[in-house]
Amino acid sequence: MTMATLPVKTELATVKTGPQPKIDYELILDCVHCGLCTASCPTYVITGNEADSPRGRIYLMRQVIDQKLELDETVKGHLDTCLNCRACETACPSGVQYGKLIEPFREFLDSKEPHRAFKNLNLLQKFMMLHIFPYSWRVRVALLPARLSQWSGADWLLRKTGALKLLPKSVRSMYDMLPRLKPHGGGLPEVLFAEGTRRARVALFTGCVADGIYPETNYATAKVLQKNGCDVWIPPTQSCCGALHYHSQMEHEAKQLAGKNLTAFNRDGFKLEELDAIIINAAGCGAMVKDYVHLFQGSNREAESKLFVSKVKDITEFLVKLGPVKPTYPLRIRATYHDACHLRHAQQISSPPRQLLEMIPGLELVPLPESELCCGAAGSYNLTQPEMSEVLGHRKCDNVRSTKASAVFMGNIGCQLQIAKYLRETDPSIWVAHTIDALWASYSGEMPSELRKKS
Repeated sequence: MTMATLPVKTELATVKTGPQPKIDYELILDCVHCGLCTASCPTYVITGNEADSPRGRIYLMRQVIDQKLELDETVKGHLDTCLNCRACETACPSGVQYGKLIEPFREFLDSKEPHRAFKNLNLLQKFMMLHIFPYSWRVRVALLPARLSQWSGADWLLRKTGALKLLPKSVRSMYDMLPRLKPHGGGLPEVLFAEGTRRARVALFTGCVADGIYPETNYATAKVLQKNGCDVWIPPTQSCCGALHYHSQMEHEAKQLAGKNLTAFNRDGFKLEELDAIIINAAGCGAMVKDYVHLFQGSNREAESKLFVSKVKDITEFLVKLGPVKPTYPLRIRATYHDACHLRHAQQISSPPRQLLEMIPGLELVPLPESELCCGAAGSYNLTQPEMSEVLGHRKCDNVRSTKASAVFMGNIGCQLQIAKYLRETDPSIWVAHTIDALWASYSGEMPSELRKKS
């Protein structure tokens, strides 16, 4: 399908004056419409519609900016279904910075229709996203009934009797996303000291939703760092990275959260200048935090944000550069690896997680078909665009099952929740976990329950 046959209204719009998207027009012109991005775009792969491809969306944005196309609901719909996975950036030979086009354009849409990012959410979902998810302690409290239900067996009874179907669809959908929750120990100590000779001094970013749902991954991250000779500082006043707000066109709120982190990671004797790294184990948080320079550009905290961002490392890239201690306990499993979009595409980190997994004795790592294709989680996308998210979730899980692997690893909580949800429907025996969970099991010999069941 050519650009001239985009299936949208293409009549000339009445010339208007007024606000325009804050987009560098030269960035739009970088796109030469070669189409090499289309095979990597999840929505285009599913629909085959040119308007659902990166170059198609760039064309639509340009036509709207040039006032040659009416910004109607059809155009908005094609832009709304973009996951902002940025796989197109990895595929693009011209270096098109798609993220710097879609984000400000969505901000422009929001200025015309405030909070449109939440238009498909009900009041409970909006409340959860804005007032629960960004606060780790609130997530823990909100999850207490679910933990109690799973621990007592009430969860099994509710599912067996079909009582869960009596819940509102939105509540049931969020409940179905939850994995088997493990006990939450209430947080890690503020300082953990290196095992053996100290090789580095790092700070650990613990996140909000990730810490509430998968506290074992933060524990494993801290212990792996200690095992590799790192003193680990966990700032108690750190906050949400701001990604949920930023990608919902709430830049002011995102900036407030980011500012809290700049302050939290530079206090009480732990100065940024003295840290070797700020470690993050969630790809979505890492991509957001590495963009703090853009967020504070032109402000009185720009220099501070540059120093902060220069220290930020994903746990896998940091360990590989440091030179990881070889794990010793075997994990005799066939496993595969899924590339989280904000790790592979936004941060361009692909090899380090695989290098760490390949170090584990007994673990056979096999390739995952379409590994770089988004699983459909994409932050809050599985709530705002549930239909497309479900299609992508099933596609990802079909690919996982095709490998005959008994475990699939990744580097982002959203992917874990999404993939685990759809695998529970078809093959609940597959272990879905963070790369660092597997590495810590091999370091410590503390095998997770999912592996003990397989032995």
